[in-house]
Amino acid sequence: MALIYKFIGTYEVLIYILLAIGGLFALRWLWQSWNEWREALYSLEKEFALRRVGQATAILTLITLLFCGEFIMASFVVPGLPASYFLTTPTLDLLATPTGTLSPESATPFVLAPPSGAGNGCVPGQVIITSPKAGSEVRGRIEIRGTASIPNFGFYKYEVAPLHADTWITIAAGRDVKVEGSLGEWDTTAIPAGDYQLRLVVVDNRGEAFPPCIIPVRVIPPS
Repeated sequence: MALIYKFIGTYEVLIYILLAIGGLFALRWLWQSWNEWREALYSLEKEFALRRVGQATAILTLITLLFCGEFIMASFVVPGLPASYFLTTPTLDLLATPTGTLSPESATPFVLAPPSGAGNGCVPGQVIITSPKAGSEVRGRIEIRGTASIPNFGFYKYEVAPLHADTWITIAAGRDVKVEGSLGEWDTTAIPAGDYQLRLVVVDNRGEAFPPCIIPVRVIPPS
């Protein structure tokens, strides 16, 4: 169903044009059949003409119903669906490694990330993590704070991966715009201690993701 909804929303104008062309042909056919029925002299001619009138009326009615259905779907149903409905992403609250175990690269030296906004996708006022700070140590259950506010906002999610790896695991997600607020919590005890990268991904209502904000953090054992 997601593909159907996406097709309806994406090609709304084209669908209207095709239905309008079909409606004009059906209306023309109805007008010609009606005139033939009025001008027919014999009962058999009238019967055939009347049958064509019925067929043209049925087609015109069908096109009208399709036009109304497209209008309702494109104007009310599709805009009301969450953007995540159109994405083929994993469950947003998933916190399990898809293959193997999520292991940190303990042998890799921990390098502090560049300041926010310096080429790492963090954009103040739009997509940024303000807490924890880049390069900080975290333990136990912590609060993730920052901003997830872009034009045509759809939803946001924050994910974790071992440092220098590309195996991202979604921690949690949200559907509300956040400006210097709480994005959610992260229970760091669910993964081994070590060096990780934390990223914030913000997606618009068309399913397009902005460049993520990525910061390095070090998970330490609970005291």
